[in-house]
Formats: sequence, structure tokens, C-alpha cells
Amino acid sequence: MGWDPAQYLSFADQRTRPALDLLARVRLAEPRRIVDLGCGPGNATALLAARWPAAAITGIDSDPAMLARAAAAELRASWQQADVAAWRAEAPVDLLFSNACLQWLPDHGRLLPHLLEQLAPGGVLAVQMPANFAAPSHALMRALAAEPPFAKALAGVLRADPVHAPEWYFDRLAGRAASLDLWTTEYLQALAGPDPVLRWVSSTALRPVRDVLDAASFARFEAAYAERLREAYPARPDSTTLFPFRRLFMVVGKAG
Repeated sequence: MGWDPAQYLSFADQRTRPALDLLARVRLAEPRRIVDLGCGPGNATALLAARWPAAAITGIDSDPAMLARAAAAELRASWQQADVAAWRAEAPVDLLFSNACLQWLPDHGRLLPHLLEQLAPGGVLAVQMPANFAAPSHALMRALAAEPPFAKALAGVLRADPVHAPEWYFDRLAGRAASLDLWTTEYLQALAGPDPVLRWVSSTALRPVRDVLDAASFARFEAAYAERLREAYPARPDSTTLFPFRRLFMVVGKAG
């Protein structure tokens, strides 16, 4: 199944804020070529276009529905459907920006050096990835997937944590970079409405489960998962649900 841009953007403010925080640490004055890698519905691309109105900006994504939503916003950008893992720049890029995409891809020890190679001298690779895979939202999903009657169908579907510790990235990038800025932030997200954590993961982490199970089995999985999420993330007296969410950031500069 493809992505659902409307469902993804139902938490647009929370999903865009990390892109703003990442962008604030990019010190480029006038990049000429910018690529938004894994651009999704274009919410981060809009930030790039606003900050650097003279730059040529390209949004890359593998999902046609996300690209259609991005194109409908009529941003000053071009759009390209491509496999992010295999993508290569047609010409060296001044800023390669990726907000909440690379966690879907394996082998970061190969991927990140490859992305650095796509930069022009003095260029910057700016990456944000969720680092929340040990949280109850994900741990409960994996535990339920390992139980009957779901274990057989979901064997191998949900990955272990794809994002490494900050020190892992430092050790692999410091020797290749002219500058390296690494940090983590945990956002205390105050979500509203019924089952907000379930709605949050439905557009992201829960997608592989939906892709594998038939409709009836997925409905049973979702109901059992929702019950566990309500216990882990109880609604407060004002009906707000607090959902702590940790993210990893890196801004990597290439030598000029």
C-alpha cells in the first residue's frame, strides 16, 4: 500500500517542527542546488524554498501519492519519483536535506558516505531521523506481532531499531567530514483526540503491518494494539495524551 498524505499531515505541526530545528543549524548562505531526499508531501520542501528562494530545489520520493500532494502545493520546486536508497545526484548538490526518511533504509554505514559523495565541495548533508524505536509505541507493536495469531504472518516484517546511537554515526562520519554536528532531542508531544498515538503511528510505523495482514486480521491487530497504547499513554484529565518522541539530528559539512 502507498502512503496516505492526508493521514500523515494530520499531525503536520509536530512532523514539521523537527525539519525547522534541523534547518536552523544549516549555515549555508546561498546554496544553488538543494535536494529534499524523501520529501513526502513537501512540508519540509516548503521551508527550504522559503529560506533560499533563488535555489534550484528538487524533491525526491518513492511514493506517487506523496509527490502528487507536494506538487499540488505549487511550491517553487521540481519533483522526482525515485528509490531513495539507489538515488544519485545528476550534478553535485550544495544541500542534501532529509527529514524523517533515512530510518526506512538499511545499511547506514554504506548509505551516509554515499550521500556525502553527492555533495559539492563545501556542501552540507542535513538529516533528521526518528530515534524512538525503543519507546512503548514501537515495543508494544513488536510484542503483539510476535504473538498468535499474528506471529506467522508478521515474522520478519517489523525491523529492529534501524537508527544507531549518535556515537555510532560520529565514529563513521567524523573522519569524512569537514564539520559534524550531532544531537538528539526528545519532544514532549501533547496530542489531542481519541487514540492519538495509534493515529500517529498509523501513517508510519504501522504501515508494514497493514500491508501484510488481510483486512479482518489487521482490524483485530489494531484493536489489540490500541488497547495496549491506551495503557502506555493514558489520556490526562484535560483529554491530552503526552507522547514523548526522540529524534536524531546530524549536519555534516563536506570539505571545500
